[in-house]
Amino acid sequence: MSVTSVRRAGLAASAAALAVLLSACGGSGDGTEDGRTAQAGKSASAAAAPARTLTAAELEKAALTQADVKSGKVVTKVPAVDDIAQDKVETDKPECAPLSYLQVGSYVGKPAADVKRSWTGDPKKPAAGASQEEAMLSVVDRPKVVLTLASYDGDEAAKAFGELKAAASACAGGFSFTVGGDTTEIVKVSTTAAPEGADEAIALTWLIDAEEGVKAPVKGVVVRKGATLAYVPAVNIASAATGKDFPFPTELVEAQLAKLG
Repeated sequence: MSVTSVRRAGLAASAAALAVLLSACGGSGDGTEDGRTAQAGKSASAAAAPARTLTAAELEKAALTQADVKSGKVVTKVPAVDDIAQDKVETDKPECAPLSYLQVGSYVGKPAADVKRSWTGDPKKPAAGASQEEAMLSVVDRPKVVLTLASYDGDEAAKAFGELKAAASACAGGFSFTVGGDTTEIVKVSTTAAPEGADEAIALTWLIDAEEGVKAPVKGVVVRKGATLAYVPAVNIASAATGKDFPFPTELVEAQLAKLG
């Protein structure tokens, strides 16, 4: 996994620092048939009445700002390097394309409007007596996110979410994608506990085949509220170098859901 693939996993990083590091190292029914039938009826009713499509201006108001988060830094003007279009992404398995779009900080389908934000967690101070390598790892041991809000017409939001769920199942054994000549190899895709408070939600962890035999975790959450999807991929550069797990910044999803209402 190269520096470019880490950055295009949705998030900018220090190329020099990373190079050194890499070289150094659903509400449910009551359980009865009637309960399942009632729940299915509710889902069908919700699908039959799509929510209103938000305009670009409304998405801009709904997107996170610095005032909405308790930690880290929000950037409202995402740099071009983190604004990757679908047509720049090539996937070896077409059914896995939705996961590729999520990982690079894009969206699934064709939304009517979208806005982006980037967020970087607060840096950590190296422990007393830390080695140079440990100190460098500490500096980059923080999550980085490119958050995309996308609003869809009709039932397209539910369809896009369905494509993501299908991809998570079909591509569990791995796939690869290429952006600008830089290929990322994913060896495993797994689902984890999804956040509450959305109409639909999915949480994913990818394991990327990194350098030196490291299997590096990259994470992503997608939530749907009405006709709007929030795509929240996260990477931690220290984890990319060491393969160690890192906590997903759930506060971002909670804050975004609160603003979507």
